[in-house]
This record gives sequence, C-alpha cells and structure tokens, in this order.
Amino acid sequence: MYPYHNKIKQRIKNGELVKFEYVAKYKQISPCLLLYFNTEPYVRPIREHRFEEYEVFLQSNE
Repeated sequence: MYPYHNKIKQRIKNGELVKFEYVAKYKQISPCLLLYFNTEPYVRPIREHRFEEYEVFLQSNE
C-alpha cells in the first residue's frame, strides 16, 4: 500500500510545497484541500477528515 499521507508530509518537509488552497469540489472530493508541489505529482487532494491534521502540519512548516 502506498503511504500517501506520509509521502506528502515528507514532501512538505523537503520544501516542495508551492501553495495550498481549499476548494468546494475537486473531482469526486468535496470539500477538498489541494496541495500544489513543484515536483511530480504536482497536485495532491486531501479529504475533509484530514483537514485538521494538515492545518497543524502546514502551520508548523511555514
């Protein structure tokens, strides 16, 4: 199984995150936190139940 969230968090720590935004809907995910990276894959969607976890993580890595 691909460690999706662990890999994303590692990419954030490595400074690959360019920006992030909340959107009402992205593909079949509603609402969604979109993370944009400067390396492939460039866009990673995060589901609502993980928002709080990522908000804390994003604030600590600013």
